[in-house]
Amino acid sequence: MMKRASFSIEPMPPFDFDLTAGYLTYFRGRYGTDVFEEGVYRRMQRLKGGSALLSVWSTGTIDAPMLEAEVRSENLDEEMIVEARESLAWLLSTDDDLAPFYEMAEADPHLPPVVKGMHGLHITHTSTAYEALVLAILGQQISTHVARMLRNLITETYGESLEVDGELYRAFPSPQSLADAGVEALRSIKFSQRKAEYISDISKQVVSGELDLEFFRDQLADDVVKSLTKIRGIGPWTAHWLLIRALGYPDGFPHGDLAMERMMGMLVDPTADAPKSMSSKEASDHSERWSPFRSYVTTYIFGAGRSGRFEEFVRGDQHSK
Repeated sequence: MMKRASFSIEPMPPFDFDLTAGYLTYFRGRYGTDVFEEGVYRRMQRLKGGSALLSVWSTGTIDAPMLEAEVRSENLDEEMIVEARESLAWLLSTDDDLAPFYEMAEADPHLPPVVKGMHGLHITHTSTAYEALVLAILGQQISTHVARMLRNLITETYGESLEVDGELYRAFPSPQSLADAGVEALRSIKFSQRKAEYISDISKQVVSGELDLEFFRDQLADDVVKSLTKIRGIGPWTAHWLLIRALGYPDGFPHGDLAMERMMGMLVDPTADAPKSMSSKEASDHSERWSPFRSYVTTYIFGAGRSGRFEEFVRGDQHSK
C-alpha cells in the first residue's frame, strides 16, 4: 500500500518556483523524468529505501518563498522522508544564495535585462552525476528537439516505473540497466553508434566501480574537467555541463555550445538586424568577465531561451513584436 508524508521547504529568496520547475522541464510540462503541470512539480526518485514519487508546489511568493511537498512510497519511513526533502532541495537548489551573482550581473553592461527577466530562477540539478553525464552525451551536437526525443526514449525504455493514482512516472535509467542494454539495444531506439558506445561504456565503468562520478563533487573544477575529458565521449562541453547540472560548481561554462554562442552574440549587440554568433573563442573569452558565476549566467541565458523570451528580454518588447 502506498504511504505518504508531507513536509515544507523554505527556499533562499528570491525563489521563483514556476521558473525553476519550468527550467527542469524545458518549459514543456513533461520532459523525460520531470513533470510540472498545474503548478505541481513531480519526479519519480530512487531513494535508499525504495522508489518514491516526490511532489512539490509553491505556497509563498518570490521574495517570501515557501514550498509544500509530499513523498509517496510503499516503503516510506522517517529516513526516506529526510532523504526526499534533501533530494528536492538539491533538485531545485533551494539553499542557493543568488545575491553575489546578482551583484556581479548588475554591474555588467549586458546581463541585467536577462537577469531581471528571469529573476528568482535557481540553478537546477540532476539527481546524480551519472544522469547529468548521460543527458549531456545525449545532447552532443544535435538539436534540442532530437535530444528531447532521445531523452524520452531512453527513460521510457529503461527507466523504472511507478504508478500513482493511475498516472505512470519513470525514474532515470540506472547505470545497471543501460550497461545491460548494450550498444545494439541503444541503437534500436535511434541512438547513433557513437552515443550508444559512449553511454554503454560509461555505464559499464560505473557499474564495475572503475568510474565513480560522485567522487568529483569534492574536487577542484579544473581537476574534474581534466579527469572527465580523458574518458571516451567526454569533451570540455560535456564536462562543464556536468559541473553545472550535477556537481554544484558555480563557474561552469559550456565551451563550444552553438546556442550559447548565438545568444551571446545577440546579448552584446541586441540592436543588430541579424546578430552575429560569437566564435567559440570569443564566447569563452567573453565569459571570463562573469567568473566565478558562469554557471548562473549559463542557466539564466538558457532559461530565457527555453522559455522563448530571450529576444524579448535583450531587445525589448518593441523589437520582439
